Amino acid sequence: MQRVRRRRLLTVLTVLVIAIAVFAYVGAPYARAASFIVRAAGLGGRAEALANEQARPVVVQPRHQVTTRYGDVAARLYVPDGTARRTVLLVPGIHSMGIEEPRLTALADDLAGAGVKVMAMALPDLQAYRITPRATDVIEDAVTWMSKRPDLAPDGHVGIVGISFSGGLSISAASRPAIRDKVAFVLSFGGHGDLGRVMRYLTTGEAPQVAGLETHPPHDYGVAVILYGLADLVVPADQVVALREGVETFLLASQLTLVSMDQANATFAKAREMAKELPEPSRTLLTYVNDRAVDKLGPVLAPHLSQLGTNNPALSPQYVEHPASAELFLLHGSDDTVIPAAETAIFSEDLRRKGANVHVLLSGLITHAEVNRGFTYIDVWKLISLWAQVFKT
Repeated sequence: MQRVRRRRLLTVLTVLVIAIAVFAYVGAPYARAASFIVRAAGLGGRAEALANEQARPVVVQPRHQVTTRYGDVAARLYVPDGTARRTVLLVPGIHSMGIEEPRLTALADDLAGAGVKVMAMALPDLQAYRITPRATDVIEDAVTWMSKRPDLAPDGHVGIVGISFSGGLSISAASRPAIRDKVAFVLSFGGHGDLGRVMRYLTTGEAPQVAGLETHPPHDYGVAVILYGLADLVVPADQVVALREGVETFLLASQLTLVSMDQANATFAKAREMAKELPEPSRTLLTYVNDRAVDKLGPVLAPHLSQLGTNNPALSPQYVEHPASAELFLLHGSDDTVIPAAETAIFSEDLRRKGANVHVLLSGLITHAEVNRGFTYIDVWKLISLWAQVFKT
């Protein structure tokens, strides 16, 4: 009898140990995701204090150079304490500050605190306000470079997290034969499927109608970027450089609002003064930019959008015939005014028709490429679930 009891006790203990192990395996990614989201959202209070306690210490390494077909590109590693199973390539969107951009550095640190190595690398063309096939090539080359380093890719695979327009470009890059078998996953954070469709939205305010989603007026930042790229088509050749300098000054001022409002306001004032010195039609166009008059600037640019080559699969992943074999995560703010959420809704259906393994979340907790403080519990749980899947991949 005593032997039977011991066997029963051993069986119960064995089952309990297995249950605990299963819970730890299944639940750990959710705990990591919850901690990451609380820290990324900056919720404050006891929740953020607890999340900070759970986060791993992170070492931010000095800049290093990544070799690409267009030359070396600066990057920076964020390395968590302890063992990290996965390294992700974190690529920002259109921003001149590149890997020094405050939101990007915070996101990289939060991701590394969740237990993944992060290599932040800006795309030179996007830093210069240009969306080109070269940018997609650089992502491909960076993944190739990372996959050859055992300290970054012990299993030969890396993840990619692309922010804003880099999200779509990352999905295009991951579909390429050279790296298809080197990408563990791609997370497109506020990204695009069809660049031309997004450009039409930014210049006209028109987006495809998707049930449950509202179309909002486009943000002025996007149309200013388009003017920068199309300047040589809308003003005489001898005005292009000066107009682009004015637009660049306005865009820098917009970026500085995250750093110092005094610096931002001074730079906005400089852009207004630059407009006064320009000849027509550049003066009027830069004035539209300074006045954030999307309704006036958009119609000037819309007829020239076909010159951007947006049906190139390197720029618009929806034109890729065979999408990436890696898991694809599409995360988008439902009220995004730079790349509308309808873009991800439509793109995800296209990916599914082509057989891609895709996970989609349109969230009220997300603004364009960042976490919003306003939330509901269901929004939070959905976001935790998505990131938990990412951390398991």
